[in-house]
Amino acid sequence: MQLQYSLKKRLIIYISIFSIALGCLLVFSAYRISLEEIDEILDAQMQNLAERVATHDPEPIKSHFDQAKHYHEEDLFVDVWSYANQDHQNHALNLLVHPVQKAGFYTHKTEQGNWRTYVLPLEHYQIQVSQQQSTRQHLALELAGSMFIPYLLFMPFVIWGLSWIISRSLQPLDDFKEEVAHRDSDELSAIQFNHYPVEIVPTIIEMNYLFERISQSQQEQRQFIADAAHELRTPITALNLQMQILLKQLPDNPDLQNLSKGLIRIQHLITQLLNLAKQDASILELETKQPFLLNQVAANCVEQLIHLAMQKEIDLGMERQDHIVLHSQESAVHSIIFNLIDNAIKYTPNQGVINVSVFEQAGFAMIQIEDSGPGIAPELYEKILKRFYRVHHHLEIGSGLGLSIVDKATERLGGSISFGKSVSLGGLQVNVQLPL
Repeated sequence: MQLQYSLKKRLIIYISIFSIALGCLLVFSAYRISLEEIDEILDAQMQNLAERVATHDPEPIKSHFDQAKHYHEEDLFVDVWSYANQDHQNHALNLLVHPVQKAGFYTHKTEQGNWRTYVLPLEHYQIQVSQQQSTRQHLALELAGSMFIPYLLFMPFVIWGLSWIISRSLQPLDDFKEEVAHRDSDELSAIQFNHYPVEIVPTIIEMNYLFERISQSQQEQRQFIADAAHELRTPITALNLQMQILLKQLPDNPDLQNLSKGLIRIQHLITQLLNLAKQDASILELETKQPFLLNQVAANCVEQLIHLAMQKEIDLGMERQDHIVLHSQESAVHSIIFNLIDNAIKYTPNQGVINVSVFEQAGFAMIQIEDSGPGIAPELYEKILKRFYRVHHHLEIGSGLGLSIVDKATERLGGSISFGKSVSLGGLQVNVQLPL
């Protein structure tokens, strides 16, 4: 697995390395330029000195070199020797240049290193002014170093400034990351790129195109589910009616009873699929929010489902019904309460108890459904909100969509859903919190 890296850190490191390399290049360039300038100046001094010595009819002069002494740029070695004496052949430092025909600069190597010498040949003797090459090199290096020290001192501030500039320049990437991260999983609207730099725009365009394709694919899926459920609803209803007629004629036939239960389960599944398709297609968002009595909606749901509870001899009733005026979408709230009670009936054993409570708490409207069923393990709370997930593979009529519908509707209304264990009944307790 390839390790991830930070683009910001890489840029800072690369620019720092580049700056150091550039500084070294500047030092080398400064050294070469300084050396050329020093050679030009000192060469002129050596030539001028040799010509001045020649104008004074000099006597033979032999320079002295002290190996223990450190010489500077102003230290020049002057030698004047006669052609007749051949002193150049027995000079202790081999510093003297053999007789030449033309005045000029010569470079020769001795045990003390390389020397730069200006030779001025005259009729009877030869004048030469010498200087160590290392002296000039040291001077050029000092000049280059004096230029590099300020550069080195200011380098930390330069790197800090570059880091700040890079951070500011890459801030749009962080903004883009934050915008995408804070999006809801169902939020597939196009990202506006007016305030982003042109370098990020192609990525945003491609991402918007991806969002569009995902949204189109989801819409096609939702439409297919809605169409399929709608097309199946009519024939299943007709089959169920025919089955009821047959059951009246043959009430004791076990095969017909099992078939009837299967048809009821299919009909319930189709109803749930239609409700889920409405949630996904955002049909409920078209409904305007109006004030209504929440306790009255809860009581209506209890009345609609009381016959299912009576079939299992379940005690279904309102435990608490405070007078709450809720400004929301009544159909969505009705769907939430209806599905929660319906789900509780399925998972509550015969002769069980289901309590429905509606009250206000901390500025929110609370809907609480408790049952005396087996309950649900806390680690399954997130799983039961997934579509088609059924706890314990319950044999009662169910689709695994009820809680998914509730979760979807609650989210669209700006509320939240939570689960726990009922203190009074011992089963599952579902709490739905909705804004007033």
